[in-house]
Amino acid sequence: MGVDFLKLFLRGVAMLPGVIQGTEALFGAATGEQKRTAAVEIVGAAINITDAVSKKQIADADKFTAGLNGIIDGFVTCLNASMWAKQ
Repeated sequence: MGVDFLKLFLRGVAMLPGVIQGTEALFGAATGEQKRTAAVEIVGAAINITDAVSKKQIADADKFTAGLNGIIDGFVTCLNASMWAKQ
């Protein structure tokens, strides 16, 4: 994995708090799956998964997206278990 892509990926992961909060505000009545899909699309666009696949920085886009789903799920689980959820 190239250093440039790693920086871009980590920047995308750093966006998660704002993305999750934003999707919660926009899609509050939606299902968790719909919110996760929106968050993955936003972060995926920021990382530019399509471009990374074409540049061979991502070998398997499906596995990468599944991993991103896992990161988002874990992040939401942590937030829901914290004081953030009580606000």
